[in-house]
Amino acid sequence: MSSATPVPSVRTARRLPLAGALRLGRPSDIWFKPALSVVASVAPPGLLLVALGRLDLALYTMAGSLCALYAHNRPYAARARALAGVVLGMLGGLAVALVAASLTGNAVVLVTVGAVLAAVQKALCDATRIGPPGNVVLTFVSSASLFAPQTLGQVPGHLALAAAAGAWAWLVGMAPALIRPHGPERRATAHALDAAAAYAATAAARTGPGAADDGLTGPGTDDGNTGARAAGYAAVQSAWQSLLSTGNRPSDGRRALDRLVVRAEVALAAPAEADPERLRAWARTLRGTGPVPAVDDPRTDASELLGPAAERATPRRTLWGVLAPLTPLAVRTALGCALAGYASLALGIGRPYWALVTAAALYQANLTLTWSRAVQRVVGNLAGVLLFAAVAPVAHLGPLALVLCCLAFSFGAEALISRNYWLGSICVTPLALLVTEFAGPQRTGALVTERAVDTLVGALVGFVAALAVTNRRAGDRVARCLTAVDRAREAAARALADPQAAPAVLEAARRDLAAALVDLRAAADAASGEWWQRALPQERVVLAEQSGHRTLAATVRRQGLLPTSPGTGTDTDTEDVRP
Repeated sequence: MSSATPVPSVRTARRLPLAGALRLGRPSDIWFKPALSVVASVAPPGLLLVALGRLDLALYTMAGSLCALYAHNRPYAARARALAGVVLGMLGGLAVALVAASLTGNAVVLVTVGAVLAAVQKALCDATRIGPPGNVVLTFVSSASLFAPQTLGQVPGHLALAAAAGAWAWLVGMAPALIRPHGPERRATAHALDAAAAYAATAAARTGPGAADDGLTGPGTDDGNTGARAAGYAAVQSAWQSLLSTGNRPSDGRRALDRLVVRAEVALAAPAEADPERLRAWARTLRGTGPVPAVDDPRTDASELLGPAAERATPRRTLWGVLAPLTPLAVRTALGCALAGYASLALGIGRPYWALVTAAALYQANLTLTWSRAVQRVVGNLAGVLLFAAVAPVAHLGPLALVLCCLAFSFGAEALISRNYWLGSICVTPLALLVTEFAGPQRTGALVTERAVDTLVGALVGFVAALAVTNRRAGDRVARCLTAVDRAREAAARALADPQAAPAVLEAARRDLAAALVDLRAAADAASGEWWQRALPQERVVLAEQSGHRTLAATVRRQGLLPTSPGTGTDTDTEDVRP
């Protein structure tokens, strides 16, 4: 184990940066998929309601239609289950909201119900790792429904509309499987290859030609490529999870993808011996429609490498084990949403759910990310209300114009949000304002003013709540992850030291160690952005990562996945990684 001395546990306040929060990134590889899916899901129910003259019911069909935004990165077998879960979750939140709205008109009670629902939705979305757009869409629908005029007798019919639209959204989400049935796992593998190539290229530039490892320079120091390496291992881990979720009977194409992920993993373990251009070429081919590239290397027999050994890299946890670390985030969400809604009511604004949803949208893995999201939310919403003011005269031309404007903003939001949250919010905000006009035209000036005030109130109160509820579990999770890495490294070192160790044992040890290192980096990143958190044992984290990655490189050589470079024999590697 590492003998590094942890940094003393002194509580410090983290700086909250402003620069960079609004910087634009590259668009997602599949930005057009959720954008087109939401249009295909929203359009038929919306246009049907226009034809029937019942656009006032569009709030309920929108609830089901927006489920098409989820799970676009998942293989279709897993996507079918995930989308079904999202639809059921949407219907559950909507049912609670509609029943509450039918039983009471007390705004304070309704805000309280909305805050509790938001906390539950946040915890469940994070626990299931459903991915973007997370809890925000669920919270928007349930919160808006709390303030929709309702009677108890209308609830079943409105839920039936949402369920029908949700079923259509499920079909829309699954439709691409007819054209490209293995697209998601191909993209996940391509992402792993690109991430490995990026790390191999930066490591080669740092260490120079002929280096035998990735430039680890000694105890307590950082090799300068920690971020790229962590991103690479996270991408590889995601690729394995994607492949494993496709089923237990891999086809020839799946086995070819397995071998490519192995090559990405090997490149991360020994970047000096990797070929970044070859990795990128494989990734480009996978993003196309041609066959999966063949890896002509008999040492990379993925049919032996995958299976039970890879399953061990994603250990199953109990429900409480998943939800317990999310308790601080759930408390933050409940408190922040409730206080934001109460503050909006105190100001006399008629739609306190806007402030509630703004607060719910802020909460990320730590306070630093929450601050960045607050900045993005305020900038995007304020720009969005100005855009709504410009478009409102067109939307007021009639029901058809209103639906077409909603479709345009739905597409724009999903097309832009992957570049930066604030950019997508410029379209999300007018979309949310247009939804309020399904029941009838509203005064544009009042809507713009109320939305701007609610945005500022929700962001301010929500962030104050995040400051008040500190995540004391973040440091504890780092300590647990350090222990897990030490144990996984010891197990791998024992397997290396045993000349009779079965290949499956060595492979399982390697995968367990890789998964533990991914969890450690995620925990350290989350804790480093927390407020008033005790100082992290940064030296222990660095040492654990360095020694862990050396062990991974040794296992790669022992498994014959790489030729032994001069001066880096297996015996030396084994001696270097003994616990």
